[in-house]
Amino acid sequence: MSPSSSIQQAREALGKRLREIRKDSGLTARAVAAAGWHESKSSRLENGRTPPSDEDIRIWTRICEEWVLRTVIGDSATMVSQLGHLIGMTAAPSLSLGVIPMGAVRGNAWPCESFSLYDEKQASCELVSAGLTVKQPSEIAEYAKTFTELAGIAVYGAAARKLITSAIDTLG
Repeated sequence: MSPSSSIQQAREALGKRLREIRKDSGLTARAVAAAGWHESKSSRLENGRTPPSDEDIRIWTRICEEWVLRTVIGDSATMVSQLGHLIGMTAAPSLSLGVIPMGAVRGNAWPCESFSLYDEKQASCELVSAGLTVKQPSEIAEYAKTFTELAGIAVYGAAARKLITSAIDTLG
């Protein structure tokens, strides 16, 4: 398979995932386009704009444990506000939010420290006393493996919003 066909396949897979996120969020293609994001390369060309480069296409995937949604930091009003904001963020076409339900069968997906995986070149962790930047390829591969395992047991879209709404409901 040539590199250009691999890139095309990746773009098609990304386009499919973006459409799923948009539809699951209840957004119309017109609403997303009005916000400056378009599903198809052809619509950009028709409007005289050039298609985005690979660096321009970014989907942020966030995963959190359900217990995080139910841990009150500050007071109930602050938590309700924050959780409401989180629900609103699930409508963003560039964000995929996964929630790992309490009681989910975890398999090899052990709980771990919070981390951010940016690409194949860097991961970072926020520790109590400092931030840790990981740049060793073998260590980054461990974070990528962990992320894949956690992403596999998380729920997304309507199921994630239901868990967030349930956490809001318990706060009154």
